[in-house]
This record gives sequence, C-alpha cells and structure tokens, in this order.
Amino acid sequence: MKIFCVGRNYVAHANELGNDVPDEPIIFLKPKSALLQAHTPFYYPEFTNELDYECELVLRISKNGKYIQERFANKYYDAVTTGIDFTARDVQRELQSKGLPWEKSKAWDNSAVIGKWVPFQNVKNKKDINFCLYKNKELVQQGNSNLMINNFDKVIAHISNYFSVNIGDLVFTGTPAGVGECVVGDELEAFIEDESMLNLEIK
Repeated sequence: MKIFCVGRNYVAHANELGNDVPDEPIIFLKPKSALLQAHTPFYYPEFTNELDYECELVLRISKNGKYIQERFANKYYDAVTTGIDFTARDVQRELQSKGLPWEKSKAWDNSAVIGKWVPFQNVKNKKDINFCLYKNKELVQQGNSNLMINNFDKVIAHISNYFSVNIGDLVFTGTPAGVGECVVGDELEAFIEDESMLNLEIK
C-alpha cells in the first residue's frame, strides 16, 4: 500500500508558507508504516520541537491503474475521508535549507492519520466538499475541494503517469490554509460537512 500526498494544492496554503504556486501537482510519498493504525495512540515524536497539523481530504484507490486519463480518473477511487499529514516543520526547514529531501519531516512512522470512510456514491456534492479541523474545539482549518488547484481527477491522472495506483492506496489531496502547531494534550477533530470523521489526542 502506498500513500501519495499532494503538496501546495491550495493557493492560500502555498502563500502562507512563502512557497510558489506550482505549475503541476507536487507529489511525495509516505510509506505504509506512516499510517497510524486504528485504535493506536498518537505520540508526539521525539525528534521535533515544532509539530504541525495539516488537514486534508483523502481518497481511497479502488482499482488498479496506470496512465489514467483524467476523464476516467473518477472510476479509480471509491471513498473519501479526512486525514492529517503531520509535519515536523523544524526538521523540514532545515532539510529544505540544505536542498535535501524532506521525507524525515513528513514520512515518519504514524505521520499519516485518517478518519472513517464515506463511500463516494454517498457524497452529494462531489466537486464541492467542505471539510475542516478543530483544535481543542476551536476552528483552525477550513477547506473546500472546489478550491483545489488540481482537482481529484487531475491528481489521480498525474500520479498515474509516474506510479501505478493499486487497490488500497491512499491519496492525501493537499491542505488548505491554516496549518499550525500542536503540542501534547491537544485534541484534533476533523469534519466533512457536519460529520465528525476523526478525533485524535496528541500524547
């Protein structure tokens, strides 16, 4: 199982981090070990002093494919949820400043958290999905799939030009503006529309 992640897929998020808006999807991967297993506590990693949350919509791949045309891409995923792409921001800055790959800041064990799945056929407005993240009951991130620079189908088609997509793969589709730091004791809760998808305490 592969975890594909899209970077800078919302203009406001690229701006808040001082990054250029990309011409095409920025793709990076997390290994299978990055996925926090259900009913497993999330512990603040010991190698960072600046742990950031990034709430995203996540797709579940339901069909094997390669070189997928954009107009057929919607046949390759069957469910959506919210996820958190945890980032060791201080580690990322240090690696980026040296021009080095930044997997150590993004792809560590348990750095990818997902909520419960909603079958895509049950999603009413498939191109207009509202989602948000609360930290300690306070709204900190709010996004809508319609604001993505590259929509679901463009992302899937682009990924498939370089990697085979396989049943069970996950696609983190990018985070909106509002990313921020979390500390031990914080509680994070993510929603699609008005439905709670995941609830997590930082231990």
